[in-house]
Amino acid sequence: MRINDALYSIRKPFTFFVFSVCLFSLTNAQSLTPDQFIDDLNHFKKELPQRHKNLYAKISEADFLRKVDAIAQKANTLNNESFEIELYQLIKEIGDEHTRLEPAYKTIYPVSFDFFKEGIFVTGTNAENAGLLYKQLNGVNTKSTKDILDLVKTIVKDDNASYFDVYFQQFINNPRVLKGLTITPDDLKATFLLDQQKAILSAVSKEAYKPAVKPDLLRFKRSENYWFELINNGKTLYFNYQECREEEDKPFADFTNELFALVEKAKPEKIIIDLRNNMGGNSGIIHPFMEKLKKSHLNKKGKLFVLIGKSTFSSALMNAVELKRNYHSILVGESTSGTVNHYGEVRGFTLPNSQLVVGYSTRFWEVWKGYDGPLRPDVKVEYSIHNFRKNIDEGIAYILKQP
Repeated sequence: MRINDALYSIRKPFTFFVFSVCLFSLTNAQSLTPDQFIDDLNHFKKELPQRHKNLYAKISEADFLRKVDAIAQKANTLNNESFEIELYQLIKEIGDEHTRLEPAYKTIYPVSFDFFKEGIFVTGTNAENAGLLYKQLNGVNTKSTKDILDLVKTIVKDDNASYFDVYFQQFINNPRVLKGLTITPDDLKATFLLDQQKAILSAVSKEAYKPAVKPDLLRFKRSENYWFELINNGKTLYFNYQECREEEDKPFADFTNELFALVEKAKPEKIIIDLRNNMGGNSGIIHPFMEKLKKSHLNKKGKLFVLIGKSTFSSALMNAVELKRNYHSILVGESTSGTVNHYGEVRGFTLPNSQLVVGYSTRFWEVWKGYDGPLRPDVKVEYSIHNFRKNIDEGIAYILKQP
């Protein structure tokens, strides 16, 4: 999917979907007046139907207008955070995974989470809170994990579990969302219940938060948009494709030539294409690789494996579908957060008073005619926190065991 680069960027591996537009921060700002909320709602009500490819695919025009007006009726009781929550709830009803609210959040609680078969666990934090790593989330303040999941379901589509999981991970350490959902009384501190022990965390700058304590898994080893290395004593080529975007100092075509030069020299028995961290960008970036792969000895069943997961979205999802349909690949992992046939090609507009960016879809992508829902793996993998702690990647481990 070709996305307007001015409006699309990615955060890896535990947050996503942040527009790279320079936005006005509402953090610690004075709350808007009721008239300003209503002005923003009128702008939202006018612009979104005109700009969206098909806003009323899953919500009727009457219901959309009624819900906007219902928010306006609450204008006297709203603050900045609760206004955002109202918009999240409305956008959920629209039912388009690419149409979304993009506030410029400036702070974060310095702890990252992920879902495992045993529950929700800390997967990254800063050095100051290193002791929290791998602990299970039992709640925040007075709310249990179940309570929080139920509250987040009011603002995030949950018909696709992978999509919900990824957004939950983005919101559970978001001070403004937690305040807006009345999980916390303010956006400065929160008490996380981890392994039944209280951990009081203060919000820190989002830009400054770089998890210093995190797993040492291969998929998180490097930060480049694309990279590769030989593993399994040189028998397997591992290609990590983390973002559908060119590297400034290494064009993808040059990268592809290097990769296949190694294939010719080392003659690996298998190749793993890891799309689990990739939330999209430009679906055409990978085409030089695809062209060479089609003629390679690795384009055979049992030699070509593609790892997909909850964070595989948008253009990366489209690349995975192409690999499934037109190559001899085996998909391994979890269902994608993205739906195979979907509205996308995102653009955005800004609400005049709150300066919130509203992303909207401008095109419908029928990627696989008749396919319903997210892309599902050929081989489903469940991930365990116990293996995660030992830096064991069940997806890669499964592939390496295949003859």
